[in-house]
Amino acid sequence: MKKVEAIVRHFKLEDIKAALMEIGIQGMTVTEVRGFGRQKGHTETYRGTEYSVDLIPKVKIEVVVPDADLEQVLESIIQAAQTGQVGDGKIFVSDVSQAIRIRTRETDDAALR
Repeated sequence: MKKVEAIVRHFKLEDIKAALMEIGIQGMTVTEVRGFGRQKGHTETYRGTEYSVDLIPKVKIEVVVPDADLEQVLESIIQAAQTGQVGDGKIFVSDVSQAIRIRTRETDDAALR
């Protein structure tokens, strides 16, 4: 099993959610996060005063999938999230050694479906 963490723009969340549901992914965790990369923040003006916004608000989507589904999930996220501009985000993939559905005690791939 693999854990996919995608850090993306806020306005792309619904597109990504729809793309993942379309390929049969049934669950995900979404967290509001802030950070910076090459985008390095920007300046804004509020009541005539200019200030720097160093940490850009983003959304982190986490989903655990069977190994067989990984490439399709990655492609779906990339297609839905990509704008071609700096700040589109990043995807991180890591191994998951075990998953357990608490209610039924199903484990691993069965717990993901």
